[in-house]
Amino acid sequence: MRAAFESFLIRSWSRRGILPILLWPLSKLFGLILNFRFGLLVLGYRSQTSLSAPVIVVGNIYVGGTGKTPMVIWLVEQLRRSGWTPGVISRGYGAQVDQIIEVKTTSLATEVGDEPLLIVQRTGCPMMVGRQRVASAQQLLARYPQLDVIISDDGLQHYALARDVEILMFDQRGVGNGWLLPAGPLRESAQRRRDFTILNSANKEQVSGIGGDVIQMQLRADALMNLKHPESRQSLSELQGKKILAAAGIGNPQRFFDTLNAHGLEFETMPLADHFAFSADLFQHVDAEIILITEKDAVKCRQIAELCDDPRIWLLPVSAELDAEFQEQLLKLLKTISEKKHGCTSA
Repeated sequence: MRAAFESFLIRSWSRRGILPILLWPLSKLFGLILNFRFGLLVLGYRSQTSLSAPVIVVGNIYVGGTGKTPMVIWLVEQLRRSGWTPGVISRGYGAQVDQIIEVKTTSLATEVGDEPLLIVQRTGCPMMVGRQRVASAQQLLARYPQLDVIISDDGLQHYALARDVEILMFDQRGVGNGWLLPAGPLRESAQRRRDFTILNSANKEQVSGIGGDVIQMQLRADALMNLKHPESRQSLSELQGKKILAAAGIGNPQRFFDTLNAHGLEFETMPLADHFAFSADLFQHVDAEIILITEKDAVKCRQIAELCDDPRIWLLPVSAELDAEFQEQLLKLLKTISEKKHGCTSA
């Protein structure tokens, strides 16, 4: 039900139809509230907390998924290769704890959130989740003083944490109809400041309204991995002729389906709500030889015995690919920021 409602909204927000027009006055009110909050910050009535380490915020203004998690994983891996020691903080959407908690590879997705758990399982980097990003970052640095850069998974609108680099993510949907919530899909104006604009798209296409100097990001599909037997791998091409169900509980399920379509597969689809809470009997009556899920969904399915024991379930890991020029620009900017903070080069 929730997935169908989200799909309906996304379709409505793609153009300026009847529903968005009816909601347009509310979006103007939402814009006034945003401007008021930001004005308090500019005028000094709201404070920001700066950290000793540079802070990179990866976020989006389009509601739903735009590829932030693969981007954060890419950042951790590339920064490490360049001599930095990164840590990550997140709100931990779906987490059921009020206090700050460190994410471990064995953490429960219900406690820390599915995306933070995926990030730690892929990278092994230190990570904290909590409602207050400032407190999460401070606790992360206190526990791991060797960290010299903090990546915030989402949090563009969390102004209490001062940031040094803002990375704004888009996908092929661009800015939709260009209006703020609830008449459109935007949390903030498409003209908001940022240091880098990343477009997550399978094709190097031009998307209007997202700004200039766009950096292309593509998600490369890796080998399929069996949920029950992780050592078992196969390529998507090996599934030709199989009876397949593709299920995705991510912000934009169609992106997952498009990836499978691009590899020539035929399949039934099961679009699910973002951060979907999987149940033990979800696939019990599914008539399929193969069930394909995303890596983000897999971290939850692994923790449900009935799903983990289903040999039909395979997950599709993806890895972000970006131009080397972007990496060079980012590293140069971080070096400059670190020198200003500490008066010396830290990496």
